[in-house]
Amino acid sequence: MIDAKPGNSNPRRYLWMSLGILLFVLVYLSPPWGAVSDPLGEIVPLSHQGKAAIALFLFSVVWWVTEVIPIGVTSIGIGVIQVLFLIREPRVAFTDFMDPSVWFIIGSLVIGRAFAKTGITRRIAYRMMILAGERTSMIYLVSFTLTALLTLVMAHTAAVAAVFPVMLTIYMMYDPEYRGTNFGRGLFMGMAYAAGAGSIVTLLGAARGAVALGYFSDIVGRDVSFFEVSYFMAPIGWLMVFLIWVYFRMVFPPERKTIPGLRARARALSAGMGPMRKREIACLLIVLTVVTLMLLRSFLPVLDHLHRSALIMAGTLLFFLLRILDVDDLEEIPWNIVLLFGGAMSLGFCLWQTGAARWMAVSWLDVIDSTLSMVPRLVVMGVATLMLVMTNLVMNVAAVAIIMPVALVIAPYLDVAPEMILFASLVVAGMPFLFLIGAPPNAIAYESRLFTAWEFFRTGIPASVILMIVLGVFVRWIWPLMGMPVRFGG
Repeated sequence: MIDAKPGNSNPRRYLWMSLGILLFVLVYLSPPWGAVSDPLGEIVPLSHQGKAAIALFLFSVVWWVTEVIPIGVTSIGIGVIQVLFLIREPRVAFTDFMDPSVWFIIGSLVIGRAFAKTGITRRIAYRMMILAGERTSMIYLVSFTLTALLTLVMAHTAAVAAVFPVMLTIYMMYDPEYRGTNFGRGLFMGMAYAAGAGSIVTLLGAARGAVALGYFSDIVGRDVSFFEVSYFMAPIGWLMVFLIWVYFRMVFPPERKTIPGLRARARALSAGMGPMRKREIACLLIVLTVVTLMLLRSFLPVLDHLHRSALIMAGTLLFFLLRILDVDDLEEIPWNIVLLFGGAMSLGFCLWQTGAARWMAVSWLDVIDSTLSMVPRLVVMGVATLMLVMTNLVMNVAAVAIIMPVALVIAPYLDVAPEMILFASLVVAGMPFLFLIGAPPNAIAYESRLFTAWEFFRTGIPASVILMIVLGVFVRWIWPLMGMPVRFGG
C-alpha cells in the first residue's frame, strides 16, 4: 500500500499514478478492437464506449490497488472520466453512486455505529468473556464466535473495531509486557479471519453482498432475497469459523493453557455497565425489527415491495429520531469507503451497459471453453479462484465489481447456473487471508503489532487452501442438495 498523504514525494506513488493514466490513454486511443463470436455463433462487437470502459477498468484497478490517492477519490474519478470522455451520460454514471445497494451499505455502517455508541458491543463482549472462562483454547473459540456473530448485524469492519479493545484487554492479561506470543498472533489474526467468515452469512456483514446482488439483479433479472443469501451461506460460513478455530489452535498453540483472573475481570467490567439502558433496548429493537422484516420478505408476498435498502435506511432514520445517534455520529461514517462502493457500482454497470463486460466474457470463453465447458463445477471453481486472487489484491467490493459482471455474462454460455457463480464468488470474496489490503479487518488486526505482514501471508496460504477445499465440497455436493441449481436454467 502506498502512502498517499499530502506532501508525500514517494517516487513509487508517481510511478503507479503514471501507469494507471498510461494504460487508460493507450487503450482509449488504440485502434478499434475486433468483434468476437460467442459459443452460439453470435457476433459480439466492441464499441468505442466499450473500449473506453475497459480503459477505465484498467486505470481503476491500478489506482485502487496502489492507493496513489484515497480509494474514495479514485472512485469519484470513475464517474468523472465516464462523463469527460463521453463513455456514459452524467445522470447515469453518477446515479450509480447512489444505487440502492450503496444505501444498504450506509445503513449497515450506521447500525455498527449505533451498536458501538450505545455500548451493546462491549456488553456482549464481556458476557462472552465470562462464558469463555480462563482457558486460552476456549478464549480462541469464543472470541472468533463473538466476532462472527457481530457481523450478522453489522459490517465486519465495525464488528472488528468493536471487539478489538476487548481482545487487547484479554491479551494484556496474558502477556503484560506485550512481547508478542503465539496466542497474540492467533487471537488477532483469527479475529480478522472469523470476521470474514461470519460476514458472508447475511447481507449486513459487508458491502460486497449488496453490490453483487445489484449486479445479479441487473444482469440475470432476478432478485436474491435476504433469506436466500443466509440459507446458502450460513452452513459454509459457520463451518469456516469452526475450522479457523481448529487451524489457529494447531498453527499458534497458546504457550499457556489459562489466563488467571480473566473471568473475574470480565464480570467486574460487565457489572460496571449496569442494567441495559433505554437507548440500548431501543437500538436492539430497531435492528431486530429491520432484520425480521428482511427475512419475512422471503415468505410473505405482501412485503415484496419493502426493498431491503428502504428497510435498513428506515432503521437509520429511527436512530436519529430517537436520538440514539446525532450529527457527530453521521460524520463518523467512513465516507471514503462509501465512495469506494459507489465507484465500484458505477464501474461495474459501465462495463455491463457499454457491452464491455460481454465482450470480455466472450473473449475469456475462447481461453477456457475447450477445457472447462463440459464441467460446470470446474467453471465455478475457476471463477472462485480468480475472485480469491483479486480480493486479496484489491478491496473485496472492487474485486466483485471487476469480476462479477463478466462472470455472470459467461454463465449461460458455459451452461452454469448464475446462482452458483454468485454464491461461490461471495464466499471467497469474504475471506482474503493473504494480504492486509484484502479487507479492513485484516488491517485493524495488524494494528495490534503482534504479527508481521509476512506472517499474515504465510498463515493465509494453508487457510486459503482449506477455504477452496471446503468451497469445492459445497459446490460439488452440499449446495445442490440444498436446492441450488448447477446448470443454467436448471
